[in-house]
Amino acid sequence: MPDKRDPAGVLVRERRLGSITGYDGTALDLVARSQDGRLADRSRSFSQCGTCSSLCATLQLSLLQDAVVINHAPLGCAGDFPMFNLYNRYGLSRRGMNVSNARLISTNLDESDVIFGATAKLLETIGEAFRRYRPSAIFVTASCASGIIGEDLDGALREAEAEFGIPVAAVHCEGFRSQVWASGFDAAYHAILEKIVKPPKIKRPELINVITFIGDDYFAKLFEPLGLKSNLIVPYLSVEKLERLSEAGATAQMCSTLGTYFAAGLERRFGVPEVKSPPPYGLAGTDAFLRELGRIVGKEREVASFIEAERAAIAGELEALRAEFAGVKAFVAAGPAHGHGFMSVLQDLGMTLVGSCTFHHDPRLDNGNGAGDSLSHVVRTHGNVRLGVCNKQSFELVNLIRRLEPDVLIMRHPSVVVWGAKLGIPTFFIDDENFSVGYRGLVRYGRKIRDWFRNPSLERTLARHTRLPYTAWWLQQSPFAFLKEERP
Repeated sequence: MPDKRDPAGVLVRERRLGSITGYDGTALDLVARSQDGRLADRSRSFSQCGTCSSLCATLQLSLLQDAVVINHAPLGCAGDFPMFNLYNRYGLSRRGMNVSNARLISTNLDESDVIFGATAKLLETIGEAFRRYRPSAIFVTASCASGIIGEDLDGALREAEAEFGIPVAAVHCEGFRSQVWASGFDAAYHAILEKIVKPPKIKRPELINVITFIGDDYFAKLFEPLGLKSNLIVPYLSVEKLERLSEAGATAQMCSTLGTYFAAGLERRFGVPEVKSPPPYGLAGTDAFLRELGRIVGKEREVASFIEAERAAIAGELEALRAEFAGVKAFVAAGPAHGHGFMSVLQDLGMTLVGSCTFHHDPRLDNGNGAGDSLSHVVRTHGNVRLGVCNKQSFELVNLIRRLEPDVLIMRHPSVVVWGAKLGIPTFFIDDENFSVGYRGLVRYGRKIRDWFRNPSLERTLARHTRLPYTAWWLQQSPFAFLKEERP
C-alpha cells in the first residue's frame, strides 16, 4: 500500500529499508549489523561520482513499448536518452521484436520555468506526447529542478488524465531524494502499481513473473521442465501486459535490489505470492529458489526430482571447471543482491573470493522476510569474505583491487569495468544478468570465464599503455580512507 508518510507514496530506501552507501569490513559483520540494528551509514569527505535515481526510473519505464516517458527536467537530464534508446533497440533486436525507438520527451525546463513555474509547459508536453504517439500510458519522471521549485505533479497529471483518458502517472524520483539510486526503481514500480496493474479477471498459476533488467529469458528453460512459464517484467512489455501481472501464480526476481518493492507490492495488493528466497545463482541459491517456488505452486516433488537431475547433469563439467579454477583469486563489484549472487557463482566454480564491493546495501527487504537475504545466504553457504560498500567510487575500487591482487574481476557496470582492464586483470562485464541463472547457467558462465581467462592479452596490452590517474600518495592510503566515522 502507499506510504502515507511520504507525499511520493513510497519512502526512499534509506528511510524504508535502512540502506547505506558506505561501509568497510566483512560480509559476516555487515550481516550481523543489519540484523541487530547496529548498522550505520558512513558518508564520504570526498566523492568522485554518483548515479541518479531519476535515471533508474526513466530507464525502466522507457523500455515499455506503448508508453511515453516525459522527463520533467532541464535538457541536461536528457543526456542519458541515447543510452536508454540503445538499451531499447538492443533488447528488442535480441528478442526478435520489431525494433523501434524509445518514446522519450524532455520538458526542457529553463530559467524562466524555474522562476515562474512549469506546469503549463508540462501539460503542453503531455498533449504533444499524446498527439504524436497515441500511447496507452504516460509516465512523468520528476527531477531535482522540478522538485526544488515545488511542481504539483500529481495535481497537474490528474487534469491531463481526465482530458486524454489514459493513465498519466507521476514518478517521484528526484535525484536529491535519495543517495541510493535504486530508489528510482521503487518510484517507477510504485507508479505502475498505482496506475497500471489491475485486479485479475482470471488466474494463471503456471505463469511466473520474473522481475529483471534487460537480459535474455534463461528462466524459460529453468521453468519449462516444471510446467511453468516465465514472464519477464517490465522491459519490452506493453501496458496491456502490465495490467495483467496480477494473474500470475507467483513473482520471482533475479535481484532484490531491483525488485524488492515491486514483488512485495504485487503480493500485498493483488495476492501474487513472492518467491522469498535467494536468487537462483549458484548451487545452493538455485536449490533454495526452486524449492520455494515449488512450495508456492504445489510442485515440491517435481522440483526435488528436477534438482537431482540437473545437479547430476552438470556434475562432470563442473568438476573439470573447479579443477581448472583451483587457486584462482576473484573479486566482484556489482549491485548488492546481484553481486551476492556472483559471489556464490565464483566460489561454486572453485575460485577463491578475495573480496567484493557492492554499490549500496539493503539490510532488509520490503517483504520483511529474511529468507531472501542474499548476503546472509552467501555467508551461510560459503563463509566470510572481505566486503565494502562503495557507491561506485572508482578511487576506492582501484585502491582495493590493487591491494587484494585478484586474478579475475567480475563487474556489473561499464563505468567501473574499465578499471580492471587498465590494471591488466582479466575482467568480465556482467552484460546479461540472467546468463548464469540456474545450474546450467553456472557451468555456462564457467566456460565464459575459462575462455577469457586463458587469453588475457587484451588487458595486459591495455595496462602497458595506460597510466592510472591516481598518485602514489592516493594509493598508499586505506581504500576507504575518506569514509567518515559512523553516524550515531
